[in-house]
Amino acid sequence: MKKQLLFLLIIVFAIGNVIAQEEESKPKKKKERPVRSMFESSVLIDDQTSITPIKNTLEMHIQHRFGLIKTNGASDLFGVYAPSANTRMGLNYSVLNNLMIGYGITKKNMYNDFQVKWAALRQTRSGSIPLNLVVYANMAIDGRNKSTFGTDYQFANRLSYFTQIIVGRKFNEWFSMELNFSYSHYNAVPAETIDVKGYEHSVFGAGTHMRFKFSPQSSIIIMYSSPIFIQSMAENTEVQNDWSGNFGLGYEVATSTHAFQIFITTANGIIPQDIYMYNTNKFDESEIRFGFNITRLWNF
Repeated sequence: MKKQLLFLLIIVFAIGNVIAQEEESKPKKKKERPVRSMFESSVLIDDQTSITPIKNTLEMHIQHRFGLIKTNGASDLFGVYAPSANTRMGLNYSVLNNLMIGYGITKKNMYNDFQVKWAALRQTRSGSIPLNLVVYANMAIDGRNKSTFGTDYQFANRLSYFTQIIVGRKFNEWFSMELNFSYSHYNAVPAETIDVKGYEHSVFGAGTHMRFKFSPQSSIIIMYSSPIFIQSMAENTEVQNDWSGNFGLGYEVATSTHAFQIFITTANGIIPQDIYMYNTNKFDESEIRFGFNITRLWNF
């Protein structure tokens, strides 16, 4: 019996040793790593980027838009001291490496916005995944007095929504580019005659933004977005929206924990659905304004 048990143990040990040697001889699969610094912040001028900071990172945003440069000229320092200036302050938190949630409040209409961004795909350094694919969504609550919404007031009238798909690629160390496709919706909009003459509740949109990095910390940034009005889908016979595309051009300086962007842009709004639905300023008519974004990261 003892000899049989000893023989069985020898067989088990030999089989285990062979399996272990086979496992060691197999080449270890390298962990895929995402590309570094496709963009330096989760926002670029007025656009969302595909960036989500690593897990347990708190991201703070201060976004400011001055008044139109041409309105009063030098009398209000080309819009810097204009009363129409707009500001948003927000905080984002990365629950996972590819999932970020956030909250912000904007001066215009006292919007309170709640947002989420999920990175479905991330471009890898090996090229096995050639691009970023991100879904972004928010819900905003218009915080103005309820008399703004007329006599038939309901809380739902305050709500607006925005959904966007972002596809991007870092082509090399100095050039990154993304395309985005979006849908904006407001529960309540002005109307003179319901379903005959008024504003549309919804609009599709598309845009692009690019970064040209010319030093370790400095970049030129460009963005353009435009509503896409589809006449066959219009609610009203006479549509009152005066939709205009939004163009931005600026300079960015960034470190590992900070990003500062200064730029010119056409839109006064900051949350995306407000820009797509209500921006009427036109770049070719010199209806532009100065603006800046400040981003600060803390990792816990």
